[in-house]
Amino acid sequence: MTLSEATHQAFVLLLGGDPKLWGIIWVSIRVSTLALISAVPLAVLSGFVLATFTFPGRRALVVILQTLLALPTVIVGLVLYMVLSRQGPLGEWHWLFTQEAMILGQAVLAFPILAAMTLSAVQGVDKRAAETAKTLGASRLQAMWTVLLEARFAVLVAIATGFGRVLSEIGCAMMVGGNIAGVTRNITTAIALETSKGEFAQGIALGAVLVVLALAVNFAMNFFQGKGLTR
Repeated sequence: MTLSEATHQAFVLLLGGDPKLWGIIWVSIRVSTLALISAVPLAVLSGFVLATFTFPGRRALVVILQTLLALPTVIVGLVLYMVLSRQGPLGEWHWLFTQEAMILGQAVLAFPILAAMTLSAVQGVDKRAAETAKTLGASRLQAMWTVLLEARFAVLVAIATGFGRVLSEIGCAMMVGGNIAGVTRNITTAIALETSKGEFAQGIALGAVLVVLALAVNFAMNFFQGKGLTR
């Protein structure tokens, strides 16, 4: 099959609503969305704490967080594989080769991005925002919410970046998900599989979807950045 024929077949699969293809796309979107939802609360809270409080070990935690930004996805997958395997400490959960394992892995991958970008966003907020809120009788939680509202556009950009990161990763998803058809096979693992078999049509179709989703995320990031600059 030539490249033009494969490309044509790819669009036939997409526009024809091929159930196998769209099932793979759904797995990717579901897993990545749930992973992001799971990671956001703790990551944003961690970023806020590191940005606003001084305590022993804070500098070391910031360095570790920055290091985790470059952590290879296969390392996360390897660690989780050992933890979730039958001999691992969480083996009784029976999560290995399930979507739950993929969600956990992608949440771990999203966490440092969300926390680090929240840290930078909160540090950029005028310190008088929290002080003013407390002067007006706000509790610590309300003061924190006020600061996060000031940094909301940067935090939304962090969330969009985290989504792009987990949606496009392959190493962790392959190792803890197992690339099981109809269960844990997502866009990136399916592209790798189909390409290795010489079946380029589905790979091109899924690649096109991934590019469209990546563009959507980047357009969202630029939109929120523009809002942040003009607020």
